[in-house]
Amino acid sequence: MNQEPSSSINKTKLQEFINKAVNDIAASSTAMLVILGERLGLYKAMAQENKYLSVQELATKTGTNARLVKEWLGNQVASGYIEYNPSTEKYFLPPEHALALSNSNSPVYIQGAFKAIKSYFKDEEEFVKMFKNEKTFSWMEHHPCMAEGWAEFFKAGYIGSLLDVWIPSIDNGKILQRLKDGINVADVGCGFGFSTVFMAKAFPNSNFIGFDFDKTSVEKANNLAKRENLNNVKFQTASATEFPGTNYDFITFFDCLHDMGDPQGALTHVLNVINKEDGVCMVVEPYAQNKLEENINLISKTYYAASTLICLPNSLAFNGIALGAQAGEEKIRDVVKKSGFTYFKRVVDTPINIVYEIKP
Repeated sequence: MNQEPSSSINKTKLQEFINKAVNDIAASSTAMLVILGERLGLYKAMAQENKYLSVQELATKTGTNARLVKEWLGNQVASGYIEYNPSTEKYFLPPEHALALSNSNSPVYIQGAFKAIKSYFKDEEEFVKMFKNEKTFSWMEHHPCMAEGWAEFFKAGYIGSLLDVWIPSIDNGKILQRLKDGINVADVGCGFGFSTVFMAKAFPNSNFIGFDFDKTSVEKANNLAKRENLNNVKFQTASATEFPGTNYDFITFFDCLHDMGDPQGALTHVLNVINKEDGVCMVVEPYAQNKLEENINLISKTYYAASTLICLPNSLAFNGIALGAQAGEEKIRDVVKKSGFTYFKRVVDTPINIVYEIKP
């Protein structure tokens, strides 16, 4: 027999919920001011000065309206982003906060996430149609700031972990030495190419090729390689299930396997083109436990939102299995095993990602 919810209202529980909702309202409202702080150079100006500034000083340095800057600063102080001295009426951006807000080469730079979130609101009408089964919505159909934002966000993770943590953890450190000596590497789902270029710069004796199904991303990746003047890396538009080449020694997937229409097909193809003797595949996925009740935290809250609006729609647009950004180890392991790989190991956990190692 089904029980109906009680009609009596628990006022304490109601207030607790309202507090959660108000927190989300405040965060959503503040997000645009963080974006403006980056676009107008407000954070960078404060970081460069590294001292308390008055409203007028900051406005003068950035060529902005002082009255609007004052109100912006009020939000930033209330949000805990910027510090305020009431006796001098001046404002200070702590260097720890500056690393996340103004330094695009920092391993904790978070502005990319805010840029990506901006795309959510721009694509609202498309999301409504998607939920009503009136259309599919692939990665390429989003507002451009979505791909740009997530590329910047993941770039920070690569700066912080790729060369110093993730790669050294693979194959008990053997792949690191092999990369130094010189091997052939494929980066599947390379996006804007940050992961591929970072590896190519670090290991000039190895040859790298990045594959992505999005032509715009591949163009940006090739432009990045040209700016870095690299001769050991190239990029090509190709599906994860059909990318060309054979006998790759090292194949990587960075935060993309769960987005794919056919992740099992992609890994089956990897098994066909990887070096059967000592080839290794590294799969980096968003951090997640296996069950919803184990994913009640801020990171999962963020990832479930991205998964609802980006990851699942892209997979479903290609009639995929829709793993989602919170798939967890069990689902990833299942896809790996069904693709024909015999070795699967979880090698590294960070607050943002899980790194898996798979072998033929």
